Amino acid sequence: MSIIQRLLVPQGLRVLITGGAAGIGAAIAEGFLEARARVYVCDVDAPALAAFRRDHPDVLGAVIDVSEAAAVARAVDEAAQDLGGLDVLVNNAGIAGPTGGIHSLAASDWQRTIDTNLNSQFYFLHHSVPHLKQSPHSPHIVAMSSVAGRLGYPFRTPYAASKWAVVGLMKSLAAELGPDGVRVNAVLPGVVSGPRMDRVIAARAQALDLDDAAMREQYLQKISLRRMVSAEDIAAMALFLSTPAAANITGQAISVDGNVEYL
Repeated sequence: MSIIQRLLVPQGLRVLITGGAAGIGAAIAEGFLEARARVYVCDVDAPALAAFRRDHPDVLGAVIDVSEAAAVARAVDEAAQDLGGLDVLVNNAGIAGPTGGIHSLAASDWQRTIDTNLNSQFYFLHHSVPHLKQSPHSPHIVAMSSVAGRLGYPFRTPYAASKWAVVGLMKSLAAELGPDGVRVNAVLPGVVSGPRMDRVIAARAQALDLDDAAMREQYLQKISLRRMVSAEDIAAMALFLSTPAAANITGQAISVDGNVEYL
């Protein structure tokens, strides 16, 4: 196999993507579809999932709250049955969580952030790993973390805590599952342009008593390349990690962020 051929995603991969109806998840799903993979998408947003499936009739999927263990168990069973197994799990679902000083955060907001960003990854892993171990196609897990999984993030402590935990989970699983041939890596997006980032900037601007434009400029000044990344940038990394070229890449926390220097 030539180097160029090794950079191609094998056709027919069976891929399960959480939070896959919009944003980064949708970009990843579209990338795998372009590579002629078979894709199953989970999302809590029923209208978004319905719209995504209208635009991509070959996509399978279900509306679930990923923080509910029983719902995840049903979704993984259905995905593995409908796809005939699993080769790739993309644990992408997550929320931004609350913005504010630690003294002002509600315990319920903290819990929901951990439930959605961290516990959901455990639920999907718990039920998906047995299927992945049966895959003959260099099975792979993408754990979606964040640049906030390698840097401190003032006023966003629940989010940062959950994303640091995802990296620890990935590192441990890479060692645990390596003997079975299952690779595990974390992708750490930086400041991703789009509606979600717009909301984050607005919330943090309010917390710091700044206007939105000044807050946005502060974010850009923290990035070496002075620009945000796109959802497609993140999707490209997720797809690369599923190619033969990445067959020996595991246990890595890979930033796609233009080099965010601090948060």
